[in-house]
Amino acid sequence: MMETLLNATDVRKDWGHFIDTVVRVGPQFVKRNRDTFVVVASEHLRILLASYRLKLEVVQEEDGSFSGCLDVVDLVANASTIEDLKEELAHQMVEYANEYEDEFVLYFNAPNRRAHAPYVMNILLQETVSDVVDLIDA
Repeated sequence: MMETLLNATDVRKDWGHFIDTVVRVGPQFVKRNRDTFVVVASEHLRILLASYRLKLEVVQEEDGSFSGCLDVVDLVANASTIEDLKEELAHQMVEYANEYEDEFVLYFNAPNRRAHAPYVMNILLQETVSDVVDLIDA
């Protein structure tokens, strides 16, 4: 249902104008041979992925520390405070997102990892680990 499907050759001819349109107007749909793709400004993508947050399940251990795991991605950590736990899991999530990006075809095509893609993209859009911590709801 893509109303305006741009031809890749035309996009290449006026690349600067195309990028300006993506940033100022919105996502653009492009066709090249049999492939169709969407170009989205990172600011717009950040909004589109805003609901892809991580839920932290926490258990307090007998020693007073906190163990927790993220609901979508099976990452587990232990720390002395919930804030430290969230930060440790944010670091792990950034590492996982970078691995996912590096091996995108493998990870995206793995049935148990495909659903991670929007969460990974949201993590990759964040500027700092603190921003990733803010995506974790305890």
